[in-house]
Amino acid sequence: MNKCGYVSAIGRPNAGKSSLLNWLVGEKINMVSHKANATRKRSNTIVMHEDDQIIFVDTPGLHKQEKLINQFMLEEALKAMGDCDLILFLAPVTDKVIHYEKFLDLNTKNTKHILLLTKTDFVTAQEVHDKIEEYKKHSDKYESLIPMSLKKGTKQAQLLNEVVKHLPVSPYLYDTEILTTTHMREIYREFIRESVFDNISDEIPYEADVMIDKVEEKPNVEVIKATIVVEKATQKGMIIGKGGEAIKRIGLNARKKIEKIAYKKVYLELFVSVKKGWSKNKTSLKELGYDFD
Repeated sequence: MNKCGYVSAIGRPNAGKSSLLNWLVGEKINMVSHKANATRKRSNTIVMHEDDQIIFVDTPGLHKQEKLINQFMLEEALKAMGDCDLILFLAPVTDKVIHYEKFLDLNTKNTKHILLLTKTDFVTAQEVHDKIEEYKKHSDKYESLIPMSLKKGTKQAQLLNEVVKHLPVSPYLYDTEILTTTHMREIYREFIRESVFDNISDEIPYEADVMIDKVEEKPNVEVIKATIVVEKATQKGMIIGKGGEAIKRIGLNARKKIEKIAYKKVYLELFVSVKKGWSKNKTSLKELGYDFD
């Protein structure tokens, strides 16, 4: 019998959740940024492992801030924790154990979880060993503890074999050929937003979002028109840049990312709009696709 189930990737901002899922599926589907709190919504990444299907759920980082958008992000993570068959809790090796203990308090349904010690390539083997010893006082809570290094030879099969052990026997929930349930428009939007994070410094990326205005699929080219939404007129000027230099850089960066997943040439036209206080306004957030209950 095949196994199939939902596995939520949970952790603090910048724990490496999106990078891990891209690595597991072998394709860049999820937005990745060195800046924290880049992921804002849940998204599904589907991995076939031998005869089993694993639906990984990428989530925003566990954090608390006053803005409405941040409250939405926390709710997304908590919903993912409550709705899955298994949790992968990603704990960077340099993190204090208290962050894991806070996760245990949030896991009110006591959903089974695997503890992944991430970013181990940045520290010595002795430091990894010492951190594992720290977590052992909670060994009755997690199913297993796996040190992870995406750069130093950890094999996908090692993690996937462990994940499948804890999934229910079930028929496949999705076509075995698809890699994600996320609509392509949403992936395009996230890649544009990722390019804003990569090319604009300081707080502006956190007060910016993207709306896809139009996608026209032609045989040899994907035509995309999108609007970058910011909160202040001064931010609009910085997104555009002197002589349009910044927005050209954002557009070029985003186009290259999109072409890799669209498998064709992309014509991308970007606009910038000011929507004051959008991150604190429920109506504005809904217009940008953040659905509050």
